[in-house]
Amino acid sequence: MSEAVIIQLLAELTPSQRALVEAATAATRSAYAPYSRFHVGATLLFADGSQHSGANFENVSYGLSLCAETVAIASASAAGRLKDVVAIAIAAEGELAAAVTGEFIAPCGRCRQVLAEAVSVCGHDIAVLMLSRDGLRVRSTTARALLPLAFGL
Repeated sequence: MSEAVIIQLLAELTPSQRALVEAATAATRSAYAPYSRFHVGATLLFADGSQHSGANFENVSYGLSLCAETVAIASASAAGRLKDVVAIAIAAEGELAAAVTGEFIAPCGRCRQVLAEAVSVCGHDIAVLMLSRDGLRVRSTTARALLPLAFGL
């Protein structure tokens, strides 16, 4: 059974959702992306309403680069807050010349598996909000819907 996917205008989001997406957009300015010039930001929402952001950190050896989602989730884990994550928003600025990224900024396969692992630690699904390339719409789904046959779930 697949999860529903909802596409909304940014203005139609709840104030909490809009703040989460705006924080992810702001996090793109902290990205270290000298090679791809594709600046990604991800912001986690915790059950108490607080947030924590991450940004991608590239390495000249591409395989060692860290995605924004992984940075945010690893930081939450290091702070002992992984069980409190209820949502993640993802935004990007710039063009990724190596691949077509699609209309919405979606997690890569590795990040989908990292999110699946976070779901397993949390004991509940995590809402995923993906900003559109034009910055006007958000596609909402869940971590389980992004990777329905994840290892460990």
